[in-house]
Amino acid sequence: MEKLAILGGKPVLKQKIGYGHQYIDDADIQAVVDVLKSDYLTCGPKIEEAEKKLCQITGARHAVLIANGTAALHATCFAAGIGPGDEVITTPITFAASANCALYCGGRPVFADINPETYNIDPDSVVKCITNKTKAVVAVDFTGQAVELKRLREICDKNNIMLIEDAAHSLGTRYDGQPVGSIADMTEFSFHPVKTCTAGEGGAVTTNDDRLYKKLLLFRTHGITRDPEQMDQESEGDWYYQQVDLGYNYRMTDMQAALLSSQLNKLDIFAARRKELVKRYDEAFMQIPEIIVQKEISESDTVRHLYILQFNLEMLKCGRREIFDALQAEGVGVNVHYIPAYTFPYYQKLGYKMGTCPNAEKLYGRIMSIPLYYSLTNEQQDKVIEAVRKVIDYYRK
Repeated sequence: MEKLAILGGKPVLKQKIGYGHQYIDDADIQAVVDVLKSDYLTCGPKIEEAEKKLCQITGARHAVLIANGTAALHATCFAAGIGPGDEVITTPITFAASANCALYCGGRPVFADINPETYNIDPDSVVKCITNKTKAVVAVDFTGQAVELKRLREICDKNNIMLIEDAAHSLGTRYDGQPVGSIADMTEFSFHPVKTCTAGEGGAVTTNDDRLYKKLLLFRTHGITRDPEQMDQESEGDWYYQQVDLGYNYRMTDMQAALLSSQLNKLDIFAARRKELVKRYDEAFMQIPEIIVQKEISESDTVRHLYILQFNLEMLKCGRREIFDALQAEGVGVNVHYIPAYTFPYYQKLGYKMGTCPNAEKLYGRIMSIPLYYSLTNEQQDKVIEAVRKVIDYYRK
């Protein structure tokens, strides 16, 4: 970095580091090369191999690999039977896909507010949002911390509502000793490069329900089946197939599945390192009164995907934008997760109003994501902490 820091002098970090980065080793590369030299680039044996590993990791009976996390969320809403007139409750502090998945099926997202300390969806707010049109809850494990699954499970069971867990951030997290992926009716995962394990792109849905599993399989392959038990008419032979529903081409390639399978072999070390980094951040930032550290529920043994700083702006002589720009200039790659989904122009045109979720809107104006990934070194992390302290010292009232 040649540019001087906004606050004067040389930036703390000589070379800018991003908030997230994939880790690829020789085993990952060889796994992909082996597929490239094989007979199957897609629809081959690596799909089932990675699905079995996901079942072993999550404890779920079934896993279905899908093209990406967004497509996986779409699949969950299809399998849940979401259609026109149905409502799906979710959080606004999430990537847009957590809400868009309801729209894809003709349903309507309804936004419940967040717990201002954990940043996850507030079960009490969920209860207030339930109507006779509510068909599912998409609960997001924001930053990797598990949502209050016990309460949400009770709420959904009482109201005959499907519980869908958006675990795009939380692969490896455990809730009350049980792996995320085996608790909700369906759990969606994402394998984008900044996530704990990557397939380049890619997603998955896990479930213990045989009926939902069959619907998910249909959905990712155009609604086409070769299973005689799912056909409306008698099979004409081994070559025969039928389209029995309207699905999509949401398949993952064997190249991606091979990369994912190799990455899953390293999940334990990825998780352990992320926990170490989070502990070091917590210890540093809990000493700074201008920073609020995200709280965690005791039931969540969290593998963190994101590390969020919340700034106590009442104690600073600046807004979030000035802190963002200053940290960027110091060489710290920062980001904001997330803009409340219903505030986007598209949702505003659908009739969603500002002020719907006050806790979420307040949080959005005060948060920032800082670097967190497996290969982040202690020295780099110390520099990130130093840069944050420098900026806070400058803007302190």
